[in-house]
Amino acid sequence: MSESSARPEVSVVIPVYNEEAILRDSVHGLVRGLDAAGLSFELWLAENGSRDRTREIAAELAALDPRVKWFSCPSPNYGAALRMAIEQAAGEFVLCEEIDLCDLDFHRRAGAAARGAADLVVGSKAMPGAHDRRPLGRRAATRAYNGLLRVTLGYRGTDTHGLKAFRRAVLLPVVARCIVGHDVFASELVIRAQRDGVPVTEIPVELEEKRAPSIHLARRVPRVLKNLARLMAAIHLGRGAKER
Repeated sequence: MSESSARPEVSVVIPVYNEEAILRDSVHGLVRGLDAAGLSFELWLAENGSRDRTREIAAELAALDPRVKWFSCPSPNYGAALRMAIEQAAGEFVLCEEIDLCDLDFHRRAGAAARGAADLVVGSKAMPGAHDRRPLGRRAATRAYNGLLRVTLGYRGTDTHGLKAFRRAVLLPVVARCIVGHDVFASELVIRAQRDGVPVTEIPVELEEKRAPSIHLARRVPRVLKNLARLMAAIHLGRGAKER
């Protein structure tokens, strides 16, 4: 079999942290849905710093299906895990998922858009047509954060974090220039792509989480603001060392 014929069309990448309660069922459901869609795919579980049985379950899932792959980062870092998964992905298209969502309808719609004029498709929780069923505080935080990105970095969209689909070859050079980790990495990727002139489109998503956030909002905010300040300095002043 040639390398091109063995290469999956789609790589689904999912950072996972302390997800033992939902990991097995979510992955089984996602694999069934991808099979039903007739996609050639691989699924990367990017474990990062879990303190429960997430690693063991990821290893079990990978042993059952060779299309399921996993690796482990030593510390909880969503952005570092997502970056590593994108770099290791082999598919022409990359789908960034969340283990508590696994939105197969987004896969279908985003895949069609990415095969058309858009090289990057962002699933927006805040644009018209979206349905965000998270608690009010989480919805307000998302809108405040996205407003901050528009004011400080000139972002011209409504959302950056969460579901995405893109052509890997187009976005890989953008990934290589990203400097921040944790939650802000996802925003930096979209913002740098937009500033580079990559064709970006947003599509509305429905969001109803399967469990409470793995990291409390109050603990995330200071780190997000610190990384956002680093990103502003890097983009506006050319400062900031790459974080790995």
